[in-house]
Amino acid sequence: MNTATTHDAHHEEHQGGLLRWVFTTNHKDIGTLYLLFALLMFIVGGAMAMIIRAELFQPGLQFVDPQFFNSMTTMHALVMIFGAVMPAFVGLANWLIPMMIGAPDMALPRMNNWSFWILPFAFTMLLSTLFMEGGGPAGGWTLYPPLVLQTGNAFPFVIFSIHLMGISSIMGAINVIVTIVNMRAPGMTLMKMPLFVWTWLITAYLLIAVMPVLAGAVTMLLTDRFFDTSFFNAAGGGDPVMFQHIFWFFGHPEVYILILPAFGIVSQIIPTFARKPLFGYSSMVYATASIAFLSFIVWAHHMFTVGMPLAGELFFMYATMLIAVPTGVKVFNWVSTMWKGAMTFETPMLFAVGFVVMFTIGGFSGLMLAIAPVDFQYHDTYFVVAHFHYVLVTGAVFAIMGATYYWLPKWTGHMYDERLGKLHFWLSAIFVNILFFPQHFLGLAGMPRRIPDYSIQFTEFNQISSIGGFAFGLTQLLFVYIVIKTIRGGARATDRVWEGAHGLEWTLPSPPPYHSFQTAPEIK
Repeated sequence: MNTATTHDAHHEEHQGGLLRWVFTTNHKDIGTLYLLFALLMFIVGGAMAMIIRAELFQPGLQFVDPQFFNSMTTMHALVMIFGAVMPAFVGLANWLIPMMIGAPDMALPRMNNWSFWILPFAFTMLLSTLFMEGGGPAGGWTLYPPLVLQTGNAFPFVIFSIHLMGISSIMGAINVIVTIVNMRAPGMTLMKMPLFVWTWLITAYLLIAVMPVLAGAVTMLLTDRFFDTSFFNAAGGGDPVMFQHIFWFFGHPEVYILILPAFGIVSQIIPTFARKPLFGYSSMVYATASIAFLSFIVWAHHMFTVGMPLAGELFFMYATMLIAVPTGVKVFNWVSTMWKGAMTFETPMLFAVGFVVMFTIGGFSGLMLAIAPVDFQYHDTYFVVAHFHYVLVTGAVFAIMGATYYWLPKWTGHMYDERLGKLHFWLSAIFVNILFFPQHFLGLAGMPRRIPDYSIQFTEFNQISSIGGFAFGLTQLLFVYIVIKTIRGGARATDRVWEGAHGLEWTLPSPPPYHSFQTAPEIK
């Protein structure tokens, strides 16, 4: 720790109240800020989803006009992906990575502060577009031209807010890589790191690789709109399909950015409550790296219907199916970790097991979508919506909730209410399936996505889905209550909350004393 950082730490001790949170360079404070911001955005994005489900409760236009409905589908996605899931994972990274590798803090503490404080401004700007002339962005989260170019005065603000989110993500990723590569305790080799650290190291490389691609794509949209370029304008010699190629070259690795840290979380939770070491540690590391590598060569499976050559469809079909192999390895290893373990089912374990079961459903529907000839039927229907919500809600979001229950005693010093936690899990698990499972059938029957009205034969499944949606949304208020209740007080957490835990992060003192690690503890 250099003298400037020591001075900072000394200075922070004398700052009280709000200023402490504004100027903090402490990884725990910044992790907390990220997590609370993610929770706020989760509620905002959830409110948008409620508007979507209310409109779709029955055919006809009830509550909102089609333009606003399109804005809601677009904003719901942008807020949930860039405002809720990604910041939650970065918050977990900030809190846990230094502790797990025996580092005193993140490598670049001031940049860490900046990468967080960009976000509230980015999302204030994004949300403010809903109040501008012409309404918010309405081209879907994929921002396809020429549709997105019809967005009114909001357009440049949307682009700028996306740039800010990207800058924040890249800085966070640089910080994670530098911390993990340079600040591990002596003896903490790469293959001794907890899996959560591994998944984040790989995710950080993905972020650095693809966020600039998104920045390039949206900048080209901006110049097409305001500077008379023709990147995506066919009349000027451009090609709107080129946008899809550039966007999905970012977009497919992005979906793995949204799930790899979840794999890491589940790989920490399951061994703890199975009271066994993780089965196949090194194969888990290699599987994660394989998934990350393959994510770069499958982007056009989002584009089977654009009229690509047959050879292209075959390549992207087989490459996509290949991703099922390392993913299957991970699921096998999680199940093998539980096999004959002395399992108990506290709330974090319930979320982890729920993750394994329901993420697998999302994986199978993804395998169906990978098959090019039948994807012509599924493409842009509710089947796709069902697929990625199983991966992102029962996948990423359930993992984040499991992580919250798992580490909340460590963060707050208090135990959460176990009874309420289990209630939250069971209500969430039941209602999320009522919400998304019927959408598979709607999609197979041909209901298109992103449309505010629909044919009358789809009514019943939409009503079931909407009821599940409202119930799932209300259930998350219970989650907010549990978190606030735990922060404010509760039973004192012991230094070994989950008895019999194997996780390195629980066997170390909490928080780790400065420079107490002469060597990393042996993991048996």
